[in-house]
Formats: sequence, C-alpha cells, structure tokens
Amino acid sequence: MEYQNLVQGSPEWKAYRATHFNASDAPAMLGLSPYKTRTQLLNEMKSGIAPEIDAETQRRFDDGHRFEALARPLAEEIIGQDLYPVTGSEGKLSASFDGLTMDETICFEHKTINDEIRAATCAADLGAHLRVQMEQQLMIANATKCLFMASKWEGETLVEEVHHWYESDQEIRDAIIQGWCQFAEDLENHVIAEIVEAPKAESIMRLPALAVQIRGEVVVSNMPEFKAQAEAFINNIKTDLETDQDFADADATVKFCEKAEKDLELAKAAAIAQTSSIDKLMRTVDYIQEQLRSKRLMLEKLVKSKKESIKLDILNRGKQEYQSYVDALEKPFAPIKLVLPAIDLATAIKNKRTLASLNDAVDTTVAQGKAAANAVANALREQITWYESVAAEHKFLFHDLQQIVFKPADDFQLLVNSRIDAHKAAEAKKAEDAAKVEEQAKAQEAAQLEAEKAILKSTAQVQQDSPVAEVVSMKPTRDQIIFAVAMHFKTDARTAAGWIESTFFESAKAA
Repeated sequence: MEYQNLVQGSPEWKAYRATHFNASDAPAMLGLSPYKTRTQLLNEMKSGIAPEIDAETQRRFDDGHRFEALARPLAEEIIGQDLYPVTGSEGKLSASFDGLTMDETICFEHKTINDEIRAATCAADLGAHLRVQMEQQLMIANATKCLFMASKWEGETLVEEVHHWYESDQEIRDAIIQGWCQFAEDLENHVIAEIVEAPKAESIMRLPALAVQIRGEVVVSNMPEFKAQAEAFINNIKTDLETDQDFADADATVKFCEKAEKDLELAKAAAIAQTSSIDKLMRTVDYIQEQLRSKRLMLEKLVKSKKESIKLDILNRGKQEYQSYVDALEKPFAPIKLVLPAIDLATAIKNKRTLASLNDAVDTTVAQGKAAANAVANALREQITWYESVAAEHKFLFHDLQQIVFKPADDFQLLVNSRIDAHKAAEAKKAEDAAKVEEQAKAQEAAQLEAEKAILKSTAQVQQDSPVAEVVSMKPTRDQIIFAVAMHFKTDARTAAGWIESTFFESAKAA
C-alpha cells in the first residue's frame, strides 16, 4: 500500500479522492449504496464536481467525525494496539481508514449507529454497502480483518455502542475488482445527462364553482360560462406523454377531473333538491360530467400504457446493450459461448417511478452484468490458452469443449490430460497389436514357404526324372506343384492337393 500524506477532510484530500476509486464509493459503484446511485457517481467523477452539502447533512458528517474520534480509544482497547487514521492507495484504488494498526494487519471502520446496525448480530448481518467498503479497505492494506464499530455520544458521554469483526470475503472482493474495471470503462464513455429536479405538476386551470338557484325555473346560473371554461380545459389536457413532467401533470389532471366530477354531481343533486325537473340544466350538467369522466378515463389508460411503453423501451435498451457486449466478448472464443447468469432487469426496475431512476437501475444492472461477463471471459481465456498449448494436436478428442471448458481449472486440466493420455495409450496398443499381427503374418508366410519347399523336395524324391522334378527346378508356386503332381499321377487337382497335404506337408511341418 502506498501512503498518502493527506488530512482527511482537507481540500487536498478531496482533490485526491476525485481522481481515485475510493472504498466509500465502492457501494455506489456496485449499485448497493442507499445514499448515491451509480449514475450519480459517474456524473461526479466525470465532471469533477461534487454535490453541494446542505447544513443538515454537514451536521451529520460533523457528528460522525466527532463520534469516530471519541470511539477510537474504545477500539484500541478491543484490538490491543494503537490506531492511526491514514489514507492509502493501491494503483487507482484508494481507502481512507478511520484507523489502521502499525503492522497494517487490522483496520478500523466507524459509523453512527442506526436501527439497521442495531439489528445486526454479526458482521455478516451488516448491510452490503458496509461490507463492500470494509472489503476494499482490507484489500488495499492487505489487512487480515476489520473492527467495525458504531456508536452514539451525548457530548463526551457514550450513549450506545456495538462492534463486530469483519473478515475478508473473496466473492465480494472479486465483485469489487470486476466492478471498478467496468466502471473505469463506463466512465471513459460516460455522457452526463441533464439533471432536473423531480417534476411537480403544473398548476391546473380552476373551474368556477357552479352556482344554481331554482324556483320552478332557473333563477340564477353561470352555466354558459362554466360550460365554456370546462370545455376549454378538457380540450387543452395534454395527452402526448413523454417526460416525467408530462406524467406528473397527467396524474394531477386525473385527480382534478375526478374531483370536478364529484363537484358536479353535488351541484346537480342540490339543483334537483330545489325542483323536480329542470331538464336543460340537468342535461348540460350530465354532458359536462360525462366529458370530464371520459377524458379522465382515457388519460388514466394513456398514462399507464405510456409508462409501460417507456419502461419496455428502457428494458430493451438495457438487454440489447448487454447482449452486444457479451457478443463482442464471445467473438475471440467462437464457437465457445460464455456461460452467464441472466441479468434481472425486471427486478431492478421494480418500484422505480421516474425515468431517471429507471435508467439508473438498468444501467447499474447492465454494468454489473458486464463486470461478471468480463470475469468469466478472463477465466475462459486462461483455460483456452492452456488448452491450445496442450491439446493442439488432439482437438478431435474434445468435441464437448463447450461443456467442459468452464470446469474449475484443476478439474479441466485433469480431464484434458487424462483424455489425451488415454488416447496415446490406445494408439500405442494399436501399434503394438499391428506389429504382432505383422510378425505373425511373416511367421506364417515363412512357415508356408518352408512347407512348400518340403513338399517340392518330397515330390522330387518320388521320381527324379518325372515332370515333377522339372517343375521343382523352376521354383514353382503351390498351384504349379499341385498341377505337376496331378499330371504325374494322372489324377485331378483336388486329389493331388489332398495327397500333397496329407503326405508331405505334415511331414514337412514336423521336420
């Protein structure tokens, strides 16, 4: 670890943090922070502009620093060593330690106590954002464990304190390394979108209160003006929904129309109570009420369908981006395909209400998927490199490479070596068997030749001056010998062959 001579909280320390991947930002980078989204972290690091801190947040920060200083002696008692606040780095990765022992084997992390921390019975129960921060600290310092402590103080009097020992988790560490690699790539290509406040519905045109007095006839009514304004309002309701502002306005308009409908119903009821029938007035009220109702129902459906359409577009954009990235990773390994878990974008966008939160959830999940895909691709690259060096001449043995290449390295190498060794042994056995067959064939051929020589010799002895002797001097074939014997003894070839076999061949073999 490289020490940085910086005072935590100083302008120099803040400038340093702006150019490094800090342990306290690791949860946001992985999309696990309850305080900052991954997109917000990308925006901050791309622009170099940190968000302004309001007075209330600054007060909490100040309390946290004060509680940390007061709690450090308690931590030193538990650890049995002195602790020193320090900032350290390992390349681009950085961590600001609330405390570190001189031998760098134990680090200390302090938080202000809250209900979530109170509920934890051990370090494994702590929030993922806390464990991720401590894991990066352990990684940078190469420490063995971290004392996590949370406390609350009144002045200098301890009100409450809990602590747990956290030890390294390799799965979390791998996720941090992969996550920062992907974050660095995304940061280079990041474009800061315009940041707007959460939209509020624009003020809605107010309809005048409908006033009606009836005494057998309509005595007082502002119905014509009311009708004109109501129709103008209804006609001006925006139904082309694209932005968060449009959806906020539409939701407010739906609520307003619903209230206006109820108000008209009340006015109508009041008028009816004054007379038994004022037909024109009632029809007009019904007409306006039905227009409001129709527009409200249409707008409600439009809001719902448009939101679903936009959500689907965002989901499809995320899926396409992820699949394109995976396709590019797989290209060097073709025809091998990466074995990856599916990214769950549907769960990621659950309960997200604004376009900004939907996009951030999808972007964060896609980034996590890319990081995981990179890890699998890197492992596969190592497997393939080793495989090519060992099995270059035996690839025909591995038609199932897609199924076996994702085994753990030791298992994969054992399987490949075993299969090649078995093939070599089988080939050696074939060669040995072939040599034996060839040797046997040569032996049989030699025996056959010796037998034929014996037959010729025996036949020649039957009569030296016979045609057989003449045949022998010609170094004949077996068929020629049979023919010569048959001619000499005036018999057919089959009989001659049998006579030769029974009389001379057996004696030749014995000889």
